[in-house]
Amino acid sequence: MDINIQSKVDQWLNGNYDADTVAAIKDLQQQHPEELTDAFYRNLEFGTGGLRGIMGVGTNRMNKYTVGMATQGFANYLNQTFTSGDVKIAIAHDSRNNSRFFAETAAHVMAANGIKVFLFESLRPTPELSFTIRHLGCQGGIVLTASHNPREYNGYKAYWDDGAQLIPPHDKNVIREVEKIASVDEVKWTGNEANITLIGKEIDDAYLSMVKGLSIYPDIIEKQHALKIVYTPIHGSGITLVPQALQRFGFTNVHIVEEQAKPDGDFPTVGYPNPEEAETMSIGLKKAKELDADILLGTDPDADRVGIAVKNNKGVWTLLNGNQTAVLLFNYIIEGRKAKGLAKKTDFVCKTVVTSDLIDVFAAKNNINCYNVLTGFKWIAELIRKKEPTEKFICGGEESYGYMIGDNVRDKDAVASVAMICEMTAYIKSQGKTVFEQLIDLYVKYGFYKEHLISLTKKGMNGVAEIDDMMRGYRENPPSTIDGVRVARIFDYQLQQIKDLKTGATEPIVLPKSNVLQFLLEDGSKISARPSGTEPKIKFYFSVHETLSAPDQFDAVDAQIEKRIKGIIEDMKLK
Repeated sequence: MDINIQSKVDQWLNGNYDADTVAAIKDLQQQHPEELTDAFYRNLEFGTGGLRGIMGVGTNRMNKYTVGMATQGFANYLNQTFTSGDVKIAIAHDSRNNSRFFAETAAHVMAANGIKVFLFESLRPTPELSFTIRHLGCQGGIVLTASHNPREYNGYKAYWDDGAQLIPPHDKNVIREVEKIASVDEVKWTGNEANITLIGKEIDDAYLSMVKGLSIYPDIIEKQHALKIVYTPIHGSGITLVPQALQRFGFTNVHIVEEQAKPDGDFPTVGYPNPEEAETMSIGLKKAKELDADILLGTDPDADRVGIAVKNNKGVWTLLNGNQTAVLLFNYIIEGRKAKGLAKKTDFVCKTVVTSDLIDVFAAKNNINCYNVLTGFKWIAELIRKKEPTEKFICGGEESYGYMIGDNVRDKDAVASVAMICEMTAYIKSQGKTVFEQLIDLYVKYGFYKEHLISLTKKGMNGVAEIDDMMRGYRENPPSTIDGVRVARIFDYQLQQIKDLKTGATEPIVLPKSNVLQFLLEDGSKISARPSGTEPKIKFYFSVHETLSAPDQFDAVDAQIEKRIKGIIEDMKLK
């Protein structure tokens, strides 16, 4: 074993660690030495979004000690920054194994550091945590979740006083404080327990009232209250609030997928608790078919992402991707606000640079500013904060199934999104159409944009290096053509510049640095490459568009676009 790894192992065996932890390390030494190496070869990085990793013993794992040390660093920064008055923090958690334990660990460390803690009495959705920070006037927040990662993972998201995840300079400053904590002996584990206050129903009521206030067409819901809705929380925290939100909106025909209704960190009915996955939504799809439902919706474990399924133009149940749902939802909110006289000249929407450009197109046609930001809702939240004096945020989203409506929550919110998507479905039904027919109508009106995503996972010690090599290769030797079409421009968000390959001219990108590359082809197709900030993955996003002259041409044009996407993927050797 590498001498540095062995030193870390010895520190845990001989330091102030509990007996169960020591026993687990000794078991790994004897039975699984490779796993022991992976558990200690590095420190679990407290990145700009917090912690995320496999649960277990070791410096590279989510456990009591890594959570405690991260919380001590965060507490130090909060106390350094807010020097007048009480410092307050809200803490929530999802249904994952150990989430409650980690939440209580963080609460006790914060309390021991003199910080007043509002700890949810049981699991709650991530968006409610964001709302609570603002509602209670907290200086920060923590939610224990690994979002849609596999069951062996858990995570720790850190929030600032605006209810958004950390952005510069606070993200780097917190990381610096966390990295200063060199030993578990520097963590204040206990003391001042009176600083911890349990919260629950009173916050739920305030949050749900806010969500209800987002409704645009309550009169339509009165007429369409029996809309047949199937909902699955996928063993997550959505069960706590999504049914209540739908009830408050006025929907009376909601069917919960019982097999996935109970919160369970083992996620026993799925391999991967992600509503983006067909397998994850399969039980819900079966129920939707049996009931001949109008719509199926599923939320991930911390209820910040939502996936939906509807019948397509042939009457076959199909899962919509995150771009399609965003297009439908943005359009509904924009057009609904105009029809109801709610629209203002100062309205704006926001999306990420890898989300469908169709939103830019119809926003412009409706005279609404559409801003593009880096991937992550913290950047949408930052834009809201900057624009608040002069412009009004209406909705935002990204292709990875996250949407935010209104500015009371500063992170993606599947609870509000489920309610608004159902209202949208009711409205579309009242117009004598289906959701999929509405999507096709938007393609006819504004252009047929189709997107596709490929995620390549690179696990283990060499995974990060492999991903870095891929990105370096694209930068140092960028393709001049892709599938026979010339690359017109390269957007390099790391270098913060756009390069025209024909003229060699460059122009700046006015966004923070980010390890993202985009290749814009002469036919308008766009390919984006982005390493994940929270998982050992590199993601490739493909966007192709074409004119759709009439609804009955959908299948033919869809096949044409699909062929172009496959050609691009094959040419880039990503199959």
